[in-house]
Amino acid sequence: MTSPLRDRVALVAGATRGAGRGIAVQLGAAGATVYVTGRSTRAQRSEMDRPETIEETAELVSAAGGRGIAVRVDHTVPSQVSALVDRIRADHGALHILVNDIWGATVMEWNKTVWESSLDIGLRTLELGVHTHAITSHFAIPLLIESPGGLVVEVTDGTATYNATSYRVSFFYDLAKASVLRMAFALAHELAPYGATAVALTPGWLRAEAMLDAYGVTEANWCDATSRQPHFAISETPAYVGRAVAALAADPELARWNGQTLSSGQLAQVYGFTDLDGSQPDAWRYMTEVVDAGKPADITGYR
Repeated sequence: MTSPLRDRVALVAGATRGAGRGIAVQLGAAGATVYVTGRSTRAQRSEMDRPETIEETAELVSAAGGRGIAVRVDHTVPSQVSALVDRIRADHGALHILVNDIWGATVMEWNKTVWESSLDIGLRTLELGVHTHAITSHFAIPLLIESPGGLVVEVTDGTATYNATSYRVSFFYDLAKASVLRMAFALAHELAPYGATAVALTPGWLRAEAMLDAYGVTEANWCDATSRQPHFAISETPAYVGRAVAALAADPELARWNGQTLSSGQLAQVYGFTDLDGSQPDAWRYMTEVVDAGKPADITGYR
């Protein structure tokens, strides 16, 4: 089937850009109706102050073959999330896929201890990256479990194995990403009696809009960035993790993944999808075996 998700309704919370946009578009390509939420619209930018908007994401979903519906939601505000779920219920009577990709942190303090970090910035990071996921699950999951076979995806950074032995940037960033991993584990326990599945999912080195800007390249010439950072050769587009979510959602044996932490590269080997260039980058294996091992950049056998 070209549209295996044509009867499914999805909510991608945090779909303005990056992984969220990639996931929303690929769910649309599989035929789903996708609610895309975030704080940046054509009329008003979020504190991130970037040009991407939820309207653009919704248009990309529709152009891919699905139906994109943009709704401005601040997921730190429970009343806004509750109203969103009420709207989905009124419009469709069901929710089959929930993707918690909310982040939106504008300022990160790299390689700082908890006592060196700004407490305001650290706590805001937890509010944006942890509280939002819990708030959204609280309101959305009661609708999701009304239909059998529901899927909840907690998007994070790093596999459980990698993060268990690796210090991730700073105290607050490390805590935020570890919390999301644990959320998926806990949700798996709570959802199993209802025939629903929860997983944590990490992309690899993501060529999100902000990352491309940081390297002064575009998607068309991203390889030029490898002259500055050779390991960037393992990077992947947001579509890759999007195809991972679409593959999971269409899998009749989805429950086999319940409670697990997965990566886009890992799932590509299982489901056979590729990135837009036809490759299958396996960034987390590369991180362990090449980057952390101190070896020179060489993607042979990793994409």
